[in-house]
Amino acid sequence: MKKMMLLGALILSAAAGYGQESRQDVSASAIGVFGPNVTGNAVHMTQSPFLGFLGSYRYMLTPRSALEVNYTYTQNSIAYTTSFITGNIHTRQQEVSGAYVYSRNYRRYSPFVEAGIGGIMFTPIQDYQSTSFDTKQSTNIGALLGAGVAYELSPSFDIRAEYRAFIVKSPNFGINNFKTDRYEAISIPAIGIAYHF
Repeated sequence: MKKMMLLGALILSAAAGYGQESRQDVSASAIGVFGPNVTGNAVHMTQSPFLGFLGSYRYMLTPRSALEVNYTYTQNSIAYTTSFITGNIHTRQQEVSGAYVYSRNYRRYSPFVEAGIGGIMFTPIQDYQSTSFDTKQSTNIGALLGAGVAYELSPSFDIRAEYRAFIVKSPNFGINNFKTDRYEAISIPAIGIAYHF
């Protein structure tokens, strides 16, 4: 009977200890956005690199598995060149995505990988940087892949650095002459800070 009580007390203390661990975190990161050059249908598309913001919320399912939702924001310029027309579109680029995250812990370091799906909204901005004004928002669904590492500063904070790639169909902003019918992998390196609660 004493052994059973001792075993029960150990299980309860372990469960209570796990329940007190941080199960959630929010993070804010600075990102770089680097789109590749894309050619298809006799259209050549180039994107200028820009800085932006990444906000994430992560919920731990187990000590190694988590679900994450992300939002990114940046502005950049996309140029199109064909044999008879050129155009430049200043655009607001926003990502909303969800991912599964797998991580490991090695003292203060926690490497992780993630995979998920989401959408990117390419919204044209009608200003002096745009030369094509008959444009519409392009919203494309794609896949998110990433890997990174978190370094624990304290039980509540860590520094997080990661590389993210978003694979999505190239936007054409509703202009058939700008349609490449190709997919691109947008590179999004990020570094920021996370708060665990």
